Amino acid sequence: MESTQEEPAESSSPVPGSEEPAGLARDPEVLPPKESEGCARPLETAPKKICGYLSKFGGKGPIRGWKSRWFFYDERKCHLYYSRTAQDANPLDSIDLSSAVFDCRADAEEGTFEIKTPSRIITLKAATKQAMLYWLQQLQMKRWEFHNSPPAPPAVPDAALAGNGPALRLELEQEEAELEEFLCPVKTPTGLVGMAAALQPVPAMPLALQNISLKHLGTEIQNTMYNIRGNKQTQGTGHRPSGEDSPLSEEPQREEQPSPPDLSAPGKDPADSPKPTPKSSLTANLIQKAKRQSNTFPLFTEGLTRNRTAQEKVLALEQQVLMLTKELKAQKELVKILHKALEAAQQEKRVSSAYLAAAEDKDRLELVRHKVRQIAELGRRVEALEQERESLVQTASLREQQVQELRQHVQLLLDKNQAKQEVIQKLSEKVTQDFMHPPNQPPTPPDAADRDLLSQQEKMEHLKDDMEAYRTQNRFLNSEIHQVTRIWRKVAEKEKALLMKCAYLQAKNCQVESKYLAGLRRLQEAVGVEAGECSELLRQLIQEALQWEASEASADSVVLSPISEYDEYGFLTVPNYEVEDLRLLAKIQALEVHSHHLLAHEAVEQPLRERWAALGELAPSAEIKQLLRAGVPREHRPRVWKWLVRLRVQHLQGPGRYQELLSRSQACKHPAARQIELDLNRTFPSNKHFTCPASSFPDRLRRVLLAFSWQNPTIGYCQGLNRLAAIALLVLDEEESAFWCLVAIVETIMPADYYSKTLLASQVDQRVLQDLLSEKLPKLMAHLGQHRVDLSFVTFNWLLVIFADSLISNILLQVWDAFLYEGTKVVFRYALAIFKYNEEQILRLQGGLEIYQYLRLFTKTVCNGRKLMNIAFNDMNPFPMKQLRQLRMAHRERLEAEQHELEQLKAEYLETRAAQGPAVPEGCTSEDEGEAEP
Repeated sequence: MESTQEEPAESSSPVPGSEEPAGLARDPEVLPPKESEGCARPLETAPKKICGYLSKFGGKGPIRGWKSRWFFYDERKCHLYYSRTAQDANPLDSIDLSSAVFDCRADAEEGTFEIKTPSRIITLKAATKQAMLYWLQQLQMKRWEFHNSPPAPPAVPDAALAGNGPALRLELEQEEAELEEFLCPVKTPTGLVGMAAALQPVPAMPLALQNISLKHLGTEIQNTMYNIRGNKQTQGTGHRPSGEDSPLSEEPQREEQPSPPDLSAPGKDPADSPKPTPKSSLTANLIQKAKRQSNTFPLFTEGLTRNRTAQEKVLALEQQVLMLTKELKAQKELVKILHKALEAAQQEKRVSSAYLAAAEDKDRLELVRHKVRQIAELGRRVEALEQERESLVQTASLREQQVQELRQHVQLLLDKNQAKQEVIQKLSEKVTQDFMHPPNQPPTPPDAADRDLLSQQEKMEHLKDDMEAYRTQNRFLNSEIHQVTRIWRKVAEKEKALLMKCAYLQAKNCQVESKYLAGLRRLQEAVGVEAGECSELLRQLIQEALQWEASEASADSVVLSPISEYDEYGFLTVPNYEVEDLRLLAKIQALEVHSHHLLAHEAVEQPLRERWAALGELAPSAEIKQLLRAGVPREHRPRVWKWLVRLRVQHLQGPGRYQELLSRSQACKHPAARQIELDLNRTFPSNKHFTCPASSFPDRLRRVLLAFSWQNPTIGYCQGLNRLAAIALLVLDEEESAFWCLVAIVETIMPADYYSKTLLASQVDQRVLQDLLSEKLPKLMAHLGQHRVDLSFVTFNWLLVIFADSLISNILLQVWDAFLYEGTKVVFRYALAIFKYNEEQILRLQGGLEIYQYLRLFTKTVCNGRKLMNIAFNDMNPFPMKQLRQLRMAHRERLEAEQHELEQLKAEYLETRAAQGPAVPEGCTSEDEGEAEP
């Protein structure tokens, strides 16, 4: 066995050529460039080969110890392969460097370092300290290059080299410059690394058996048989007559092919030899297998004596060809992607045209089934991306643990170094003091004094060597921590990009599903009730679509961002309407809203959250106005609403006022208490906070409404105030804050008679809204007037409760954010925007009954809050407050005159009835006469 710390080998059989670093063996030969002096980095014309002999610690029992191994780095996989010698055909094993960290200890044997992977720790030893530092630096850079290189297509064998474009080279040069701040580049050790090391003899071991790997015995046998066969063929080549050189003439041509030749110049295949040597079937199989795998491990060409200047030119040209080939492939991939996008768009257009042009219901159902299959495919793609994201998360967590361990190790080394420096300083002071002020002791013999001085000097030299070793170790560990941190950030960025891609795909999936549901609804309307099997199939598909997906989401381990049953404020995402059409519309709305949320999260919502987080003390300003119109994030909404309410009611608030009103409501029952109790159970039946028996919200809402009834006796309580107070309670989560929010709305924002018994101001605002609709949307109002549609049946409740029963919670609260700051003008803006949002659909309707049915449901089609906000605050401009006041004043005077006239007619009627007296028709008996009879 190799080592107790290692995991079992990946495979003891030869590694296939398509998976091992054969591609690197086919690369052109690169000789070590001239090294620079000091910290200057040499200019490289081609990438270096990272290879050489190292000692690996492993084994068990009597053969446990250091083993000489030939190591070679594979750039495609970021693996470090090793075999017993450089001439072996197959590697023994490999080390995955993509998730590894490197460590070297100052107190360890010289040249010793460790490679730590998540599964094992490999201890290696270089011949010198310089070779150790060279290996560590080069492996660091290769690991960084691997993490920054774009993923290569699997069909391209040289994609790793082809991906090293100018941008990547520039980034790697920047990384090298940053690492130089920690540790200067190490000179290439002559004869110990690179291709020159392959020509050196294999490092001798004390025992021949000690260097053999019993753990990979099968691979050792294959390599041995291959080497024996190669030696025999070399000897046969030396004794071959000159006239029989035709088979040999084929060897240089083979060597020019990508397959790498052996250093020992192998000959022909034994199967092609005129006189094959008889061997056992097992030996023959091993030789054949070794020959087939001879190109799996990187060996070196025999042209080491060629002209290096010509080679460097060829390498430069080949590098340029690789870069241009990579760029050409990237352009081809881009063209393919654009073609696919165009084909997808054309396919979608053809499907839509086929759906609209389909004459029979069967064809339409087939198109619907095709869309269902597309939805399933998108779901599988989302699951695959989520699994990839989870693997990246695990990798990032492992990197974090490794970085933490390195930091602890560095801190221990720093403490140890500090303690040693203090000891050195004390010893230096003591030596200086002894020289300057020798103690009064009897004279010591000269030999003893010299020995003491030499001993002190020797200790000083040892301490200096230790200090230098610790400095080198600290510099390397600092560079390792720096690079591991950079890699972790890269992984985090990739994870973020994958999350954004998953969110985009999930949003598209929601859009496709909502279109599918809308298509089912239109098919149901077109087919009608009396359609037999087709109608039954449609009903079954609609029932399946309306079934909640909570069980499916809980069954799957991968759930990216599902549509939850309740939103963040406790409202049902898809309310349980009795009418199936309403539930279908609610499901479509939930899907569309979720899709818009996913698409706008990074581009709109995240910057908005950052702007709100950067705000300090709140104060009225144009910036606050724009931010409130865009909506307040949930985590900032309670703080912002409390500030807005305080601006409105600071002249009404007093210390202990709310508690005083609560005490009054407990001491004396208000006349409106019975109506408040009746309305508590009707408040938001689709919100879990007001329907759950164990919830405290109903009791808190009761106390808020009773306190307000004593705060404003002229109003007391009006139906609709319960929903206003409930919204405030859900957001602010404090009774007193919700109470003052209700006071701010009723007494400072809305007109005085809005919630009175006559609802005079509410009726005025309905007429104002009619005038504004006629001004802003004349075509729509003409269409509604043609069919004699009275919008007050729909809009009266909008303005009374500020859309609390009409809009979904995230759009509703966005309306309230601006309403609490700007006032009632916002309510009119959004009322106009809702009609503008659905104007085209209303104009397509014919008939008053059909329009009334649509108006009853059309707020369920409002899904895009950003679009609605842009309509309200951009398309409805200009919208001056002066015009609103004038319209209110004019309609109030007109309405008061109408009410005064109605009161006069009522009084005249009562006077007429009183003057006529009680009249009894002929033939009828009065009640008094009936009572007088016995």
